[in-house]
Amino acid sequence: MTELSDDRPIISRRKTISNSYLHRLQRRHFILFDILPIVGTLAAVGFLTVQPFGVTELGLFFSMWLVTGLGITAGYHRLFTHRSYKAAPWVCAVLAIAGSMAGQGPVVSWVALHRRHHECSDREGDPHSPNLEGSGVRGRIRGLAHSHFLWMRRHDYPNVVHYAPDLLRNALVMRISRRYHVWVILGLVLPAAIGGLVGWSWQGAVSGLLWGGFVRMFVLEHIVWAINSFLHMFGTRPYESREHSRNAGILALVTFGESWHNNHHAFPDSASFGIDWYRFDPGYWLIKFLSIVGAVHDVGIPTTERRHSKRVRHHTVSGARS
Repeated sequence: MTELSDDRPIISRRKTISNSYLHRLQRRHFILFDILPIVGTLAAVGFLTVQPFGVTELGLFFSMWLVTGLGITAGYHRLFTHRSYKAAPWVCAVLAIAGSMAGQGPVVSWVALHRRHHECSDREGDPHSPNLEGSGVRGRIRGLAHSHFLWMRRHDYPNVVHYAPDLLRNALVMRISRRYHVWVILGLVLPAAIGGLVGWSWQGAVSGLLWGGFVRMFVLEHIVWAINSFLHMFGTRPYESREHSRNAGILALVTFGESWHNNHHAFPDSASFGIDWYRFDPGYWLIKFLSIVGAVHDVGIPTTERRHSKRVRHHTVSGARS
């Protein structure tokens, strides 16, 4: 099932659905939320001749990037997809709306796609594996292009009746998911309104829209997509897992902790991707703070024994000791 414009349910129990109507929706989403941010980023560079980049633009870009990025990692990914912790309804609502403003799809659709990815990771059926396009340099380049960007144009759609029945039963999440386009627009209108009010000019509003809206969306999208693509080919591999996930600690801060990708695939039910306290993981920092104030509970962390049992021993990956 997907977010159809007239809320018609798809009752098939097939794991994936593929038809012309869904492909039209995918192409439209690809153009609006994947191509348009590229155009908006180019426009932002051109608009610098009218409105120089300043403190307001930096503040709007960073704040919107932080809110939507945490919405994706702490909300879409760790809470709704993997249920690695439990949260109060208001936390669920805030994280679902913040994640929706990122423009990466309605929460129910995102969850179904990601659960499908874990089920079939780096095997036939994985919607965005970089390792299924053949061997050699050409195959690796094709795989990276597919997994990073091109797969979103058209793909078999995971049936949410199969992959996300828990969310279908959650009235709050479904209300938010059905209003996905409202939240995306809100994520563009807010920085435009703030920029216009701060500068008290149309130039400030346009600059806020571009930097807090389109550039922010462009940057966050490519950060998330790099997890799908590069971190299934390059990086360290401290834990055993049946696919090709890798860690890249150097990217931990800008990816909100998502770049501990091998850790995540080894322990998908862990709310912490860094796992060790000294590893940068902003997504987990937010969850930990919310647990301290009592807004979330049952936060999953793998035991020392479980971690030890999955350790890779006595070999290197991609030239680096795990």
